[in-house]
Parts: sequence; structure tokens; C-alpha cells
Amino acid sequence: MPLVPSYIQNLANYVPGKPIDEVQRETGISEIIKLASNENSLGPSPRALAAMKQAMGKIHRYPDANGYVLRKKLAKKYNVKIDNVVLGAGSEGIMSTIIRTFLLTDDEIITAQNSFIGFRVLANTSGKKIHWVPMNNYRYDLQALAEQINDYTKLIYIANPDNPMGTYITRQEFDAFYQHVPERVLIILDEAYFEFAQSTHNYPDSMTYRYDNVITLRTFSKAYGLAGARIGYGFAHEKLIGNLLKVKVPFEPSYLAQVAGYAALDDTPFLNKTIKLNKSGMDYMMEEMENLNIHFVPSITNFITTVWESENKALSITKRLLEKGVIVRHLTPFGWNNCIRVSIGLKEENRRFITAISEIL
Repeated sequence: MPLVPSYIQNLANYVPGKPIDEVQRETGISEIIKLASNENSLGPSPRALAAMKQAMGKIHRYPDANGYVLRKKLAKKYNVKIDNVVLGAGSEGIMSTIIRTFLLTDDEIITAQNSFIGFRVLANTSGKKIHWVPMNNYRYDLQALAEQINDYTKLIYIANPDNPMGTYITRQEFDAFYQHVPERVLIILDEAYFEFAQSTHNYPDSMTYRYDNVITLRTFSKAYGLAGARIGYGFAHEKLIGNLLKVKVPFEPSYLAQVAGYAALDDTPFLNKTIKLNKSGMDYMMEEMENLNIHFVPSITNFITTVWESENKALSITKRLLEKGVIVRHLTPFGWNNCIRVSIGLKEENRRFITAISEIL
């Protein structure tokens, strides 16, 4: 018997977007802008930052393993019971717990091919059979997903909006799809970009309708600017949450992460500023890309994915942007070899990206 299972040996290492320090060393350019990882260019929520600083003197203590205070606050905000709320180290932390909690030996997973790479890694580490369903016009093909459901299906993952394409499924599409899903099958609705998407008129905020086999996941990483704190949360039926709490890492998330999340929920001015900045930045980027005849996928998130005629072209543009001190995300790790994802940044960062790509083209 091998020491390491074959499905682990065959995994490729996750390759994140290049950090700013590394690019500074490689290029010698001091002024680097990072538009690669869909982070909040405004920085962290000021209230969250202040709360973390105030809490620093208590980090010699373990955090509340149940995350009671933050879970209680989330329950009140979303009008559910605390027994319907779970916390994790980012939404990926909760995804990992879901896989470890509910999947049995012969259970199978269904999701879209080339969607969120974080879930792909976690699914592959489970060793379960996975049905990868191709996207249709850069969108989840719910009809094709439904056709893959069989007696062994246990888990379906849907990122809505999708990362890296920024597309979404509508309320009507999800409701029609749900009619094909047996009650024994769990559905993960990953709404990491909810705050940016919620104003879209036919976007299905899953908290406005609840099914016993649906798990909603959200995060503080994007709109609240807490990517480095690693704090996410989820909502589901109390029986599902109760079992997740048995399996999750006992002291996850960290004390500082819980404190930051609690304070961030009250930072409405920062959240509104973030959403407003993103809207104006998205409008600017789309208009300028149209002027430059750059093909892109319309997005309701805080990033926009561009589509090029070949992988070589996308690689070349990514490399040349890097040489100009602009970090973007070539999407080969996601399976989109001819695509580049660009996060929406500050006004001056967006203008610098447009200037740089204009010079390249």
C-alpha cells in the first residue's frame, strides 16, 4: 500500500498570484500594483483594523472554538438562528469541513469545469469521483449539471457569481435546477462576491429562500478587505451545521479573525465606499477595454476576465504587464489558457493598467 494516495500524488501545487515583494525583487520596480487576487484595494475595514489592534493583548488565549459572539451577530443580521451559522478560515475552510463531514466512500461530486480553483483542489484531495461539467458561454450549465446527478451524487458545488469568470446564474435558473436535485444531495452555493452582486436585479440572494440541503458560503475576504485574516461564514439547516461543528478545526478561525469579522459587520460606510468604488472602476475598465477592442466577459464581481486569441498571447501580455509593474492573473491554473483576470483597483491603479496595456497593444 503506498504511503501517499495516488489522487494526492497526482495533485498539482496551487499557484497563487505573485506577491508584490516578489515582483519588486524580480523587476527592480518599486511601485508595483497588484490586480491579480480580487483583493480590496482600499485595504481592510478601518473598524476591523482598530478592533484587531485593540485585541492584540489577548492573543495568548485560544479563541472561542464555537465562535459564539460572531455567529450570534451573523444570525441576527441575516434573521436566522445561531444554530444555522458556521465559521471557517475563509470559505475554503468551510468547504474542507463539508467534504470531510458528509462524503462517504462511494459518494460523488458534481461541479463546473474550470470554476473556482480552491474547490477543485479540495475536491481532488477527497479521492471521490468528480463529474466536471464544461461551462457554456463562460457560465455554469445547470441543465448539464442536473443530467449528471445519479444514485451516488452527494455534493454539488456552484460558485455564484463564478470565479474566475464573474458570471452568475439567475434565481429562475437555480429554482428550475433545484427541481432535479434529490433531498439527499447537498448543494454548496459559494457567494464570495455577494456584496458586489447583490444589486443585480435577477441575482439569487440565497438567504431570501432556504432549502434544507443548501449551504450558503460567504466571506470577509473581498468586500470587507480581510483576505489576510482568513475568515468566512456559512448558513445551513441546523442539522448540517451541528455536524460541521463536530468536524471543523477546533480553534478556527483565529481570535483576531473573529474580532475583525465582528467589527467589519458594523463598518457600513467602508462597505458602501468599496461597492461604489468597484462600480465606478468596473464601468471605467469596461469602457476602456471596449475602446481598445479587448474581448472581456461581463462581470458582477470585483474583477473582469479578458479573453485573448491564444495562450501565447495571454502569456505574453501577462509577462509584459509584469515588466511594467502590473500584476494580473493568467488563468492557466483554472483551465482558461487564453484568459487573463484583472481585479478592479483604485482609480489610479485602473488607469495605470489601461495605460500599460494600451502601450503593449
